[in-house]
Amino acid sequence: NCNSKFLLLCDHATNRIPESISKNQLGLTKAQLDQHIAFDIGAKGTAIELSKNLTAPLITSNFSRLVIDPNRSPEDPTSVMQIYDGTIIRGNLDLSKAQLTYRRKNYYDAYHGEISNFINNKRKERLAPCLVSIHSFTPRLQLGATRPWHIGVLWDKDRRFSDLVINELTKHKEICVGKNKPYTGNLKGDTLSKHGTSNNLLHVLIEIRNDLISELVGQKKWAKIIELALKKSIKNIKE
Repeated sequence: NCNSKFLLLCDHATNRIPESISKNQLGLTKAQLDQHIAFDIGAKGTAIELSKNLTAPLITSNFSRLVIDPNRSPEDPTSVMQIYDGTIIRGNLDLSKAQLTYRRKNYYDAYHGEISNFINNKRKERLAPCLVSIHSFTPRLQLGATRPWHIGVLWDKDRRFSDLVINELTKHKEICVGKNKPYTGNLKGDTLSKHGTSNNLLHVLIEIRNDLISELVGQKKWAKIIELALKKSIKNIKE
């Protein structure tokens, strides 16, 4: 029960495929599950370090994005991926409506329920947490160009907080900061629109290139950089 100004989120924290979903890991090998297609490599470790640095609560998913993607609207046809960066996800082909509903209820809804409950409890205490979502991206997709950014800051409509974070990060001359890169933050029904925009809470999504945070030493380094940027940014918010 802490009075942090922040609530940290990690949507793609793990590559776990629960037994109740698939007895054979959706037909994927261990090597495939260890790739970015199944989770955001290094994101959970970085989020944990950041949570320690800020003494801030952290809510993470406990299932792979291949079960159902918590950062997409369930109405999005890619919320249960059938092919991802050139890999066919056999265990996601030809799913029945009942199977999809099961995944949504037990995984997607359960995760977002936790976040909603936390926010609602804070609001009862007259507190409005700033949401910080930690993700990682691969240096390049199979059919894509190499991505030069070290870190990306994403936003949709509400730029109150993301602009300040970008401003802090760009003070590091050696860091290449992507603004709404490598993706844009305007994914309808994503985690931050669901909990941030709809509640008028400050929020930001931070993407770190996964080769920089695949080991603990990198996770600690980037957690420190992000911690300082968040602390300075929150001080600059005009109430």
